[in-house]
Amino acid sequence: MTLIDIGNTTACVYNNNHTQRILIKDFNLNNYKEKVFYISVNNNFNSFPNNFINLEPYFILDSNYKGLGIDRIASCYYIKTGIIVDAGSAITVDKMSNGKHLGGFILPGIQAYLNTYKNISPRLEYSLNTDINLKSLPNTTKDAISYGIITSIITSIKLYANNDTIYLTGGDSSILQKYFDNPIIEENLIFKGMQKLINDLNL
Repeated sequence: MTLIDIGNTTACVYNNNHTQRILIKDFNLNNYKEKVFYISVNNNFNSFPNNFINLEPYFILDSNYKGLGIDRIASCYYIKTGIIVDAGSAITVDKMSNGKHLGGFILPGIQAYLNTYKNISPRLEYSLNTDINLKSLPNTTKDAISYGIITSIITSIKLYANNDTIYLTGGDSSILQKYFDNPIIEENLIFKGMQKLINDLNL
């Protein structure tokens, strides 16, 4: 079977343990003739072929959060207890405890942080130092920016993590992983949640 997560900028296609990211402008629903299970946050796709099955109506997550996105729901559905960090264009953080979603928050993604500095002043346009030492105050502008970005992300997450396991997913998860103790990298967490739902309901 094929699983597809349709976002606003890319569609992520999962088949036979292989993941492919396709830019939305190049994504064509008619290229898939097999059965497809999908979730979507992209409102530009209003009509789907008959072989496409939308999983969103089937997901039930114990949560008081209003407006939780289906991509976050799918990830949380797979994790019974822990902190789920999806580091993409935005960074979403969700806390699960014994199958209940306790809440979460959203931060800008790393590139969005960098763009903010650039928009303040051209002199603040730098790439991220991904090896910044958070135990030492920076002495260059590039390191000062990197320190501010990484510290704000890591501190916010650790505030609610306590001793819970941290699950990292998303394109920038490799940048964040070194700043946590023994995090678990789950590159295909959304698809694992989709697959679990399919198995649980025998869809």
